[in-house]
Amino acid sequence: MQCVVLVGGMGTRLRPLTYQTPKQMLPLVGSPIIEYVLGGLFHHGVTDAVLSLGYLPDRFIEAYPDNVIGGVRVSYAVEPEPNGTAGAIRFAAEYAGIDETFLVVNGDVLTDLDVSALRAFHRDRGAEASIALHAVEDPSHYGVVPTTDAGQVIDFVEKPPRDEAPTNLINAGIYLFETSVLERIDVGRPVSVERETFPALAAEGSLFALADDAYWLDTGTPDTFITANVDVLEGRNGRFGPGHGNVVAGSWRHPSAWVAQDATLRHSVVDRDCVVGAGALLDRVVLMPGSVVEDSATLRNCIVGPGAVIGARAHLGATCVVGAGERVDAGESLSGDVRVGEG
Repeated sequence: MQCVVLVGGMGTRLRPLTYQTPKQMLPLVGSPIIEYVLGGLFHHGVTDAVLSLGYLPDRFIEAYPDNVIGGVRVSYAVEPEPNGTAGAIRFAAEYAGIDETFLVVNGDVLTDLDVSALRAFHRDRGAEASIALHAVEDPSHYGVVPTTDAGQVIDFVEKPPRDEAPTNLINAGIYLFETSVLERIDVGRPVSVERETFPALAAEGSLFALADDAYWLDTGTPDTFITANVDVLEGRNGRFGPGHGNVVAGSWRHPSAWVAQDATLRHSVVDRDCVVGAGALLDRVVLMPGSVVEDSATLRNCIVGPGAVIGARAHLGATCVVGAGERVDAGESLSGDVRVGEG
């Protein structure tokens, strides 16, 4: 099966970490998110994928010169200018010469969705397009998808107010398309698959959707990015990163990292060449490569970018994000969604 992977977004919700790195290339327990995404697809029969690139495309191309990610053969379709989610799908599919039913996934979503079950559902319904659905507590940040009992989509409501949402089943960012869908997408202007293509298909009765209770997580915010790392540490999505052998007491440290004997790690990730000083406490923290936490610093529910330094006795709380190469001074106290280095 062939697949289009959407990885062209700028990752604004994860700034400043994404100023120099696309969000799908951010490390998740030592390996880029995109490797988890494609590795999962490989286990469900995806053999070839085209990455729809727009923002910092060279970061992907340079990282995988052999054109293989997670066991999947990849090609790179770099849009000359952004043309929305639907425009990106059409551009990438045509670039790769896709000529049969194909899968589309958002490159920042972790899931163990049964792609084979979605494909069987799609064929059984004779659908032109099918959407995987996922139940959430608050659907107001997503596309909400009410359906008939047979799975035919009644409507596609993008980000409704929570008390007005017709269902808590949301668009999980995983689709099966017939190539005829591509002909519906205008060329030369931005087209949103969520706001234009799906509503048009629903109005014609050719859009279907299947709910699944699979593991699913959008990694695009600081809080969910931290959760993704913790879930991998705990094996919640069934897979570990390549360094899983170094998980100790629920935390992972790269072999090249140095952690003081009296430092305390809880559900945290300490990537390559990191240093954690004496008496430091890390609780649900992600340290990216080369970052330093000095003596007696306390960090909870936060992310420290590559090469950043957290000074001695500093306190960082939820959900601080420290950009690459930034420094938090000794004794400084930060919390409440503070972004150090965002500008």
